[in-house]
Amino acid sequence: MKLISWNVNGLRACMGKGFLEVLDRESPDVICLQETKMQREQADFAFPGYREFWYSAEKKGYSGTAIFSKTEPISVEYGMGVEDYDREGRLIAAEYEDFILVTLYTPNSQRGLERLGFRMEFEDRLREFLARLRQRKPVVVCGDMNVAHRPIDLKNDRSNIGNAGYTYEERGKFGELLASGFLDSYRFFYPEQEGAYSWWSYMNNSRQNNTGWRIDYFLADQRLAGRLEDAAIYPEYLGSDHCPVGLILK
Repeated sequence: MKLISWNVNGLRACMGKGFLEVLDRESPDVICLQETKMQREQADFAFPGYREFWYSAEKKGYSGTAIFSKTEPISVEYGMGVEDYDREGRLIAAEYEDFILVTLYTPNSQRGLERLGFRMEFEDRLREFLARLRQRKPVVVCGDMNVAHRPIDLKNDRSNIGNAGYTYEERGKFGELLASGFLDSYRFFYPEQEGAYSWWSYMNNSRQNNTGWRIDYFLADQRLAGRLEDAAIYPEYLGSDHCPVGLILK
């Protein structure tokens, strides 16, 4: 089973920059999106063969998640039951036969860390929510988690310490999430791979120079370790400032 996650930074814009190419070439069984930045009724496109599940933010042109799946999930949940986060359309959980797939868009702490407290509370509520799901079935979590966990996960680690996405607080919460029963699937297969990034700033030719960050993840329930076949990053797709990431399950 091939799963892909992609922060498309606006799906309507990404449609004109190669989104369909990813569907055609990679043919994922499920593709999870973040930052759709639209309501479903605004779309003049369709994805034959995929069932669509959208969770848009109340604020137009902001945030939003979606899951497109070739298989009809057993059930789908929207949000964590926490209004402050759910109004921003940040999480969808789709239940399949032997696991639950969660796509999420973690709040960015923003410049000056103006939203760090908001984000820290999100992290705590997320772990509680995932713990409840894990009582039912193993869970796979994917999405833009807005944090580089280790120095290997970004190009310029020393100069970014304390910046949004690389604070000790954010990295610590990510570590707590892993410790609650998850593994970082990419590092499971490629523990020391350098230069593997999923996001690049639009400034200073960052993508051409591969001055990036790995902030998009597939976290797999430790109980699924024996089913993990491979993990991937797809930097060749240029439709967003993020690239897709993937996980293959046996």
